[in-house]
Amino acid sequence: MKNFLFRLYLSLMKFGARFTKIQDNKIVILNGAGRSGSNGYLFGKYMKEAHSEYKVTLVEPWPSSHLSFAIWREIGAAKYVVTTHQPFKIHKKQINIQFWHGIPLKRMGIMANNTNRKTDLRNQYLWQKNADIVTSSSDLYESLMSACCAIENDKYQKVGFPRLDALKSPTISQSQLLHDLFKIVDDQAQIGIYLPTFRYEMEDSQVLAQIKAGNFLTLPDFDVEQLNCALKKQHQYLVVKLHPYEMSFFEHLTSQFSNIAFLNNDYLFEHDYDLYELLGATNFLITDFSSIYFDYLNLDQPIIFLTNYLTKYENTRGLLLSPYEQVVPGICVKSQQELLVALTNSDEYQSKRQYWLDLTNQVQGHSCCDDIFTLMSTNY
Repeated sequence: MKNFLFRLYLSLMKFGARFTKIQDNKIVILNGAGRSGSNGYLFGKYMKEAHSEYKVTLVEPWPSSHLSFAIWREIGAAKYVVTTHQPFKIHKKQINIQFWHGIPLKRMGIMANNTNRKTDLRNQYLWQKNADIVTSSSDLYESLMSACCAIENDKYQKVGFPRLDALKSPTISQSQLLHDLFKIVDDQAQIGIYLPTFRYEMEDSQVLAQIKAGNFLTLPDFDVEQLNCALKKQHQYLVVKLHPYEMSFFEHLTSQFSNIAFLNNDYLFEHDYDLYELLGATNFLITDFSSIYFDYLNLDQPIIFLTNYLTKYENTRGLLLSPYEQVVPGICVKSQQELLVALTNSDEYQSKRQYWLDLTNQVQGHSCCDDIFTLMSTNY
């Protein structure tokens, strides 16, 4: 019922905004990615800095039933409508630029185990109807996206993603990040970041219970004091960036431990940062099934994969690449003891990272934002 009412709301607002005159120099960014690698938000920052002749309006959160009609008129007036999730536009004459929000690793759409056919077919129709440009970084990306969403080949343009530009040019230094999050100076510091996927969809009450109890790694032998001690010994600092749903489990998102800190959205919004503007200042990544690791390959830094819930995730939603533990370019661990060993091991995966980087990023060395703007302004 809620979905029906929301679709009805969208239809009414679109109808009302349809009578707004389109402005050739107006861009509206419908940002559904928050501050976690948001291509839309980062492209908006680029446009305001590099092309002030364009009027850019950032709409977030998107989608939302709480937008004023004035905002809807802004959307209706834009020649270019940029989206990070489902393609959207009001007029046929508008150009929808679809950035999406990551290289798909997890099954979605018609490929997923946990979606229904009616919704999948509706989403497929919206991709075909509304998406004019789908930015891409590689043939592999296009194959994965089309497998899930049935996107036509002629919509793709290999111009990359704005988040890749931010990744290679950190907004702040490692020393500043260390100071902001850990209140410390350490010339030997190695900063790691833990970025898990959306674990709620595993529909496992035990997983959520572990997170609520403070076990953010959801490892069977989790011991935060032991973890902190091991990190401190190695001059390693772990930044924990949870999914927004999981953040609510940790009151005020503070850590009592010297070498573990939570990165919350308040910090990002207060400083006008996106996560990717900080990610380039880190030295290693810990994740489970988040596709962020594909982007992290551009930094050529070690990656550790937590796979203790691999079978559960494969059964619930499914993965597009397998066997997972043979595909990923980094060590896989299933316990904290294995994780602590991995944190002290020498890096043996550089060549495998390069192999997967070449498969997933065929626009290396380019300014993605520049290429996107050139495509947008000269061809559409």
